[in-house]
Amino acid sequence: MPDLEALGWDDGRRADFEEHRAAGLVPGRVAVPHRGAYDVLTADGEVRARLPGRARRELETAELPVVGDWVAVDAGGPSATVRAVLPRRTKFSRRAAGEPGSDDVREQVVAANVDVVFIALPVEPEPSPRLLERYLTLAWESGARPVILLTKADLSPTPAGAIEALGDVGGAPVHAVYARTGVGLDAVRSYLSPGVTGALVGPSGAGKSTIVNKLVGEERLATAGVSRDGSGRHTTTRRELILLPGGGLIVDNPGMRELNLWLADDGLEDAFEDIAELAGSCRFSDCRHESEPGCAVRDAIERGDLDPARLASYRALQQELAELEERLVRRERSRARRGRPGAGGA
Repeated sequence: MPDLEALGWDDGRRADFEEHRAAGLVPGRVAVPHRGAYDVLTADGEVRARLPGRARRELETAELPVVGDWVAVDAGGPSATVRAVLPRRTKFSRRAAGEPGSDDVREQVVAANVDVVFIALPVEPEPSPRLLERYLTLAWESGARPVILLTKADLSPTPAGAIEALGDVGGAPVHAVYARTGVGLDAVRSYLSPGVTGALVGPSGAGKSTIVNKLVGEERLATAGVSRDGSGRHTTTRRELILLPGGGLIVDNPGMRELNLWLADDGLEDAFEDIAELAGSCRFSDCRHESEPGCAVRDAIERGDLDPARLASYRALQQELAELEERLVRRERSRARRGRPGAGGA
């Protein structure tokens, strides 16, 4: 087992842990979450630790341990127990899947304490800028650095064209990766120095597990073949934190069928930095970029400097976030009513 520093432990986390150390607990990092239990990496090896039933009932879904979390573990007794989750420095979150239009909206934390979010999209079929904008919004909001990986580049006759087409989306670097041959993996490794954690996100079949296997140097994760149209087949069924040879860590994630935004106003502005910068030059501070005079955004579209589809996407994501915030307000009001004496509170 590596020492804790190789897992990302540092002086700041040591300070966060002092009260737990005084209570006789040991630090560890969640490698694999299971239903009701967690594989946790500690200085003494990997342990299977459970979360007390009371904590599971009382904690909000987003407060439960996830892959990448640092936790305080009670290693005494017949089985290990997670007693606390240390403060998260970053978290990649999305809105959990639920009933359309329902006010029962919840945050799903996909991974915590990640330094770099690798957004993996296959070159063929042509990557969707609209889907990428969603990933970038959540990646910027997480507090981590987003990096775009165009995977399976060997299946495209013109991977350079795809890179150029996405080069201005969201202010993130773009790299083509030929995972089967290893070309492009040096660029990925360059972001993962010792103690640094990356997370691979993207749709099913993007080749994320193949990238992990190449980084590890062995067939650590199951992969499937490529279908006739060049698309991959989904294989990853769980999230897992993996220590890489030479330092650095990577989180492999199952493909995401839904990518609904969670609260991400700052992330949206970062993902659409070009529009935000143009809006600062509009004549009116509350410009809606429709028919107002002196609109710098509309002027950029007329000059051909801004794709109108990008502005439409920006507005759509703004509206999605506004509706989410309204539903959260309604949810809190409903909870407050249920909590009043005589109002049927639980």
